[in-house]
Amino acid sequence: MKTAGIILFSCVMLASCSSRNSSNKSKQAETTPQIETTASQEGTTGFQEMELSYPGSNISFTVKVEDKTLLIQPSGLSVTNEAFKHDITGYTVTNAEIGDLNVDGYPELFVYLTSDGSGSYGKLIGYSVNNGKSASQVYLPDVAENKELNQGYMGHDQMAIVENTFCQRFPIYNETDSNANPTTGKTRQIQYRLVDGESCRVLQVDKVLEF
Repeated sequence: MKTAGIILFSCVMLASCSSRNSSNKSKQAETTPQIETTASQEGTTGFQEMELSYPGSNISFTVKVEDKTLLIQPSGLSVTNEAFKHDITGYTVTNAEIGDLNVDGYPELFVYLTSDGSGSYGKLIGYSVNNGKSASQVYLPDVAENKELNQGYMGHDQMAIVENTFCQRFPIYNETDSNANPTTGKTRQIQYRLVDGESCRVLQVDKVLEF
């Protein structure tokens, strides 16, 4: 369900070609998914409360910020609707979305945060509904700890649910770049799929695009 302030991604499939000539690069640039930058994405402090309901069910979540605490109140779960609380000191909530990433008929709630300061490092707090009974937290591996993904990473993340996937996008930096000035002109986008882990559901890297 799309609400005001939700980051809009237009995710498309990129053609796979064995030859990487200049015309192919031009064609790839034309099919690169676009992001509509919103005020909330830029880290405003105006986020206070949002209620998100999942179409076709009575399950909903109220997302609220009180001082330095994020409150997530589920509703419509058959076993427990206990609220979740998170200390978000050093972060600003920028947006929240609801969707069904593992296509099991029950929703996931994703809340997006940005670190305070010039780095604007993204953070995800997510919950997945378990067969309509309860909700448990979703784990997103930290890009900074992944040697294959963190080359040139210095924050300024953008996040969004796109159909049944989760996308994270950020500019790529050279080693000598300042945080405010990436000079490569390139962006890395990571597409994740939600899978069952040993103790919780995990966002697993599915595709990586650079453009």
